[in-house]
Amino acid sequence: MANNTIAEHVYVSFLEEKKGIMSWIYTTDHKKIGILYLVSVSFFFLIAGVIGLLMRFELLTPEADFVSPHVYNVLFTLHGSLMVFFFIIPGLAASFGNFLIPLMIGARDVAFPKLNIGSYWIYILGTMILLLALLKPADTGWTFYTPYSANTDTDVVLITLGVFVLGFSSILTGLNFIVTIHRMRAPGMTWHRLPLFIWASYATAILQLLATPVVGITLILLIAERTLGVGFFDPAKGGDPVLFQNFFWFYSHPAVYIMIIPAMGVISEIIPVFARKPIFGYKAIAYSSLGIAFISFLVWGHHMFTSGISEVAATIFSFLTFIVAIPTAIKVFNWTATLYKGSIQLHSAMLYALGFIFLFTIGGLTGIFLGALAADIHLHDTYFVVAHMHYVMIGGTVMGFFGALHFWYPKWFGKMFNETIAKVAWFLVFVGFNVTFFPQFFLGVQGLPRRYATYPEEFQSLMALSTYGSWILGAGVFIMTVNLIVGLFNGEKAPQNPYGSLSLEWQVPSPPPHENFDKIPHVTDWTYGYGKKS
Repeated sequence: MANNTIAEHVYVSFLEEKKGIMSWIYTTDHKKIGILYLVSVSFFFLIAGVIGLLMRFELLTPEADFVSPHVYNVLFTLHGSLMVFFFIIPGLAASFGNFLIPLMIGARDVAFPKLNIGSYWIYILGTMILLLALLKPADTGWTFYTPYSANTDTDVVLITLGVFVLGFSSILTGLNFIVTIHRMRAPGMTWHRLPLFIWASYATAILQLLATPVVGITLILLIAERTLGVGFFDPAKGGDPVLFQNFFWFYSHPAVYIMIIPAMGVISEIIPVFARKPIFGYKAIAYSSLGIAFISFLVWGHHMFTSGISEVAATIFSFLTFIVAIPTAIKVFNWTATLYKGSIQLHSAMLYALGFIFLFTIGGLTGIFLGALAADIHLHDTYFVVAHMHYVMIGGTVMGFFGALHFWYPKWFGKMFNETIAKVAWFLVFVGFNVTFFPQFFLGVQGLPRRYATYPEEFQSLMALSTYGSWILGAGVFIMTVNLIVGLFNGEKAPQNPYGSLSLEWQVPSPPPHENFDKIPHVTDWTYGYGKKS
């Protein structure tokens, strides 16, 4: 033990000597690591967004007159891969999770600080491998489906290797958070006093730890097939291409909830603060996060209703798909009940939270159509799926990300942004998103297939409307980004607790000191006692 203590002191002294950028490279402070993740994932979000705008510009007309079909496939692959693996999955879980979890449970740091910074640099290693992959970018789509991904002459190996490396970052981060939440809670911080963002982060960490190895194994098998000729997915060698889909979606459907559960936790924190009411049904919201995590492992087969699975299996997966909606609906009901008769303040963070509820509800309800066997036969691989996926991922996860960014901005940076401009940006994002993706439901019902650079002329009016909406959405994101960056340099100094929140992270200065708390707090009540008489 003495040797370990000496080593710790030496390492702390080493860190204190580092200045400037080196203090960030070697940091073990969970807050700095959270900021590193925030900057990194935001960069990839903006790049993926620009690629999405290029794709929509190509789809303004029926012909491939802006980019070739091959280039369109490359853009589609990059847009999906960057958005899903490099932004949405680590976006809230890693950046806000790192910054907030120790603060919200009354700890000085995460359980394994060195492992924490190691996880970040593994993430960066994955991004560097992706940059190498751009020398001959893949055209498979972000799902890398076999048999095409096993045979295309584009460089599938590097991009899948990059995603494989990212998986280690996700696994180690999940492990760190689970141990932190179990072992580092302040005295009195019982499970039923935990903030709901912590419950969401805990459920997400379980998914990261258990599901991510499956996609890692899947991608290694694909790399082995391409480099060594092993026929895991080649029928001529006794393999099965549908096996890849089973492996991929066994991870990727839980991954949908790795993306969305942290956003649900964010909404559960924002709404009570700006409704000035205790959260309705605390335990139901908390346990529904774990329920979603559990059921998400059982529904992957609904992605393959048209792949030839048996009627019995399809029926079971359809039923389970409907079941997973129940814990999600519990959250939506409880958020709405919290708003009822609340003293609602329409802060920009609250606007994003309300936008989340509206848009995610549309995404969830349209998922019922895709979970129904007969309807899915018609809607599978159409623009209906594109619209549904974006209402869940962007209308849900990204709205939650933007809401979290505006809510905890003063805590992260100790500055205030321009609230009026933030509301204008929210309006453009909300309107632009709906103009972009709502028409795609109608395109899908009419049978327009997704993933093509060209389409029949009769669909041009709705496709053009969708493209115009993407410009409004892009303008909103641009204004929001500029406003938040300007706030860093010209914003007013933030008060310690500008919203009157009862959560522990708002009881320390903004930004928080290095070790968070001068003295570890003793928790005597939960964090949602708004409106109660003292």
